[in-house]
Amino acid sequence: MKLTYNVTDRPPFGKTLVFALQQLLAILAATIAVPSIVGNGMSQSAALFGAGVGTIVYLLFTRFKSPVFLGSSFAFLGSMFTAFAGAVSMSVGYLGLLIGAAFAALVYVILALIVKFAGSGWVNKLMPAVVIGPTVAIIGLSLAGNAVGDLTSSAYSGDLSAYVMNWHGILCLICGLVTLGATIAASVIGKKMLKMIPFIIGILAGYLVATIFTVFGYHIGGNATFLIVDFSKFSAMKWYPEFTFITAFKGGYDFGTTGGFWSYFATILVAYVPVAFVVFAEHIADHKNLSSIIEKDLLEEPGLHNTLLGDGIGSFAGAFFGGCPNTTYGESVGCVAISGNASVITILCTAIMAIVASFVAPFVTFLATIPSCVMGGVCIALYGFIAVSGLKMVQKVNLEDNRNLFVVSVILIAGVGGMGLNFGKITLTEIAVALILGIIVNVMVNIGNKKNAAADTAANEEAPASDEAAATDENN
Repeated sequence: MKLTYNVTDRPPFGKTLVFALQQLLAILAATIAVPSIVGNGMSQSAALFGAGVGTIVYLLFTRFKSPVFLGSSFAFLGSMFTAFAGAVSMSVGYLGLLIGAAFAALVYVILALIVKFAGSGWVNKLMPAVVIGPTVAIIGLSLAGNAVGDLTSSAYSGDLSAYVMNWHGILCLICGLVTLGATIAASVIGKKMLKMIPFIIGILAGYLVATIFTVFGYHIGGNATFLIVDFSKFSAMKWYPEFTFITAFKGGYDFGTTGGFWSYFATILVAYVPVAFVVFAEHIADHKNLSSIIEKDLLEEPGLHNTLLGDGIGSFAGAFFGGCPNTTYGESVGCVAISGNASVITILCTAIMAIVASFVAPFVTFLATIPSCVMGGVCIALYGFIAVSGLKMVQKVNLEDNRNLFVVSVILIAGVGGMGLNFGKITLTEIAVALILGIIVNVMVNIGNKKNAAADTAANEEAPASDEAAATDENN
């Protein structure tokens, strides 16, 4: 892909602000969804603040050479539920969030040190294009259900009957398709600037249609069929972020028994550490994908050890403020691919914008009122681009070779089939399982290949001697 702005380029200030807003919109839904799903009083504004801080930490560790935003990680949802479920009080649950995030960050630090001294060559050998390509595709395809499901959902939280939901869903679908159509039109036939901000154009178009339906619904007596935008959220908005560390450090903990704390400590350890190893695999896939887009190997420069440190420490920073460990976002990578803007200054501006926005309650609330159907329309394109980025990597692989064909096939089917595994409180996502299976199959099929190659080499080395002997016999 030809980039309009490369990593080190600096777009004009006005354009940078617009590009940053587009990045913010791309990562917003997932970032604020995690605290909403976990509940227990977690703050969406604080999660947004933590994502901004975590991204800045990441940029510092990667020396501003990797243009990707860090947001709340869904992989740690089960771990966060465990932190609250195992707590005697909500306050202890918040402390558990910080302890768990620290454990996860420690895993990243240890992995970074291993890579620092052992190099990253083993990563390329263990996860070549035939493994990483379909895995990246799975990252996008695994989110397809979310995007399609969102197309018939709204931000309205009122009671809807089955009859109303039927028509309500149709109106939501219209809003989502308008969003998708506007996004495509801006990207394909738009002029100059419009080509680079298709998400903003799409979201504004979809939101406008949704607002028209909602106003009409209020006009005819509050008919829930037409209520798509939930404007009531403005009356319940919180005016400042409620940071996790403030609640966690209030004290007054009661663990019941002397060994209560250590039991809880061990529970958090088991809940967070294995997930950190799973997210490590996704970290590799995201950075391989981003590397293919910007045509620079991020595992070599700034180096995998630096991206790991940035991701790990940035993740802890995000949890410190917002409770949610962060991770590099595929949505951000997709935004870079679609817009053709890989300027790291844009990512920095997005991070600052997220921090500032977390204190502007009306703005955060406005973002929260964007209906799911509108975001679903955008995400069809966004997740699709992530999948296509992975498939582009596979283009370089010889699929006429059955060895490669088996590797790609196993990864795609395991990932699309949703082959996730649960071991008690430990969850392996379908992406992680697909990647692990792909690595195993790739090693299996190439063991035989290496043996055959060794046999061929030995035969070639013996051939001259045999030919020479034959020639001698003939001469004799």
